[in-house]
Amino acid sequence: MKKICQGLSLVVLLFAGGVPAHAQSIYEYDATKSRLEMDVYKEGFFRAFGHDHLMAAREFSGRVLFDADKIENSSVTLRVTARSIMVADPGESEKDRDTVQATMLGNKVLDAARFPEIVFTSTGMTKGETQVEGSSITLIGILRLHGIEKSMSLPVIVRVSGDELIAKGEVFLRQTDYGITPVKIGGGAVKVKDRLRIRFEIHARIRPRL
Repeated sequence: MKKICQGLSLVVLLFAGGVPAHAQSIYEYDATKSRLEMDVYKEGFFRAFGHDHLMAAREFSGRVLFDADKIENSSVTLRVTARSIMVADPGESEKDRDTVQATMLGNKVLDAARFPEIVFTSTGMTKGETQVEGSSITLIGILRLHGIEKSMSLPVIVRVSGDELIAKGEVFLRQTDYGITPVKIGGGAVKVKDRLRIRFEIHARIRPRL
């Protein structure tokens, strides 16, 4: 009878989270140390008179559930506040930055009023070779941008140091895949390229266990 009670107690602990099935740790993002940037490029006959743009996201949330023993049990969620994406062009005048900012958040591009969040949710994860700077991991997931969801593959380098997890990588996206028509100026003499680059270095801290 005693053994039966002990067995039932163990089952209760497992389902209550008291004894994890694997060595999983929950990390929460530290936006103050992280960097999430987008490079937007120009093309067209008079592209030399236009400027490439650098955008930086300031507000994002979510978590990483990381299982170092069984990486396939790990997961990632990331929510970016669309209105927190700022034009960070060095050398641009304040007037030009304000114009680009208004266009980016307006209904021609992100339409932040209708689509306030950009969300990535992982659906799978595989581990590759270990490199000098960390472990090579491929995230498979769904990106929701501008009201459209698309599956994507995201290669990252992950390093765990003490209670901090650092993930670095980059990915290229086409705006038209998400229902966004690249902006044109002067009848198309200068226009934004469809393909843009997203670069990131995300820092996350382990959440203390209760």
